[in-house]
Amino acid sequence: MGRALFLHLGVLAALLAFHFAAPAYHHTNLARIMVLAIYAMGYNIAFGYTGLLSLGHALLFGAGLYGAGLLVYHADAGAAGAMLAGLLAGGAIALAVGLLALRTSGVAFMIVTLMFAQAGYLTVLYFGAWTRGDEGIVIPRTARAIGSLDLSDDGTRYLVALTLFAVALLANLALVRSPFGRVMVAMRENEERSRMLGFNPFTVKLTALTVSGLYAGLAGASYGLMFGYVGASLASVQYSILPLLYVLLGGAGTVLGPFLGALVMFYLIDYASAVTDAHQFVTGAALVLLILFAPKGILGTLRARGVRWLP
Repeated sequence: MGRALFLHLGVLAALLAFHFAAPAYHHTNLARIMVLAIYAMGYNIAFGYTGLLSLGHALLFGAGLYGAGLLVYHADAGAAGAMLAGLLAGGAIALAVGLLALRTSGVAFMIVTLMFAQAGYLTVLYFGAWTRGDEGIVIPRTARAIGSLDLSDDGTRYLVALTLFAVALLANLALVRSPFGRVMVAMRENEERSRMLGFNPFTVKLTALTVSGLYAGLAGASYGLMFGYVGASLASVQYSILPLLYVLLGGAGTVLGPFLGALVMFYLIDYASAVTDAHQFVTGAALVLLILFAPKGILGTLRARGVRWLP
């Protein structure tokens, strides 16, 4: 645990140093990446550690996004309370979906979660009078403050994103190193053997999915409040696929993998967009090559080659 903790604290220290040295463009990008990495960390708890391949996480991200955004926009709620509401909304929706979807498994679970996500997206469009649908809601700068912290300010936004990322990262590290974390991995590796040892697969998976929803809800709420926009496009199926890509790229079942995957994929898309309109082809080709030659992702491959202290 000592070397792993040192590694993760070192990453956080590097991100803090980056705050004082980064150009404005990369400063804003990295704040966005850290929020998306929180989302991917939640996905990794469900998929990378527990083996739940979901295509419905856009619903959980959207729950946090709209749970916070609608309260601020329609009820003049404070940003702190709205962020907490978004976090709880993500967890509550994950719990509700899990109670139904976990009656299935494998491909059926993936399809059911995808259907839930699409239903959520269509609900946002249907209630466009409140959600403003594809046009979205622009959250005014005056509503984007936690006490004296102005989330529309680049420096403040970065430090708040780093604080949330640090809490999420260290909590994730503690979770996967805990007895329950080992149960999640055992459930992924051999569900029947875990059942024989006295564990309840349904309860373990439901707990993991709910925790995953809390991460997704926090990420959605933070994204809306920090960047001042809540729109249906952020709750589309694309936002179910993105965390999967981040986790596969960085390394499923590793704590730092989601952040590394989000970082690499974000800049790959960013730089490819500057070169060609076919940036999705470039990123898709990169992902195919990665899966063919490094199917465990960047950190998963390193761990398989002997770096055992990458949790």
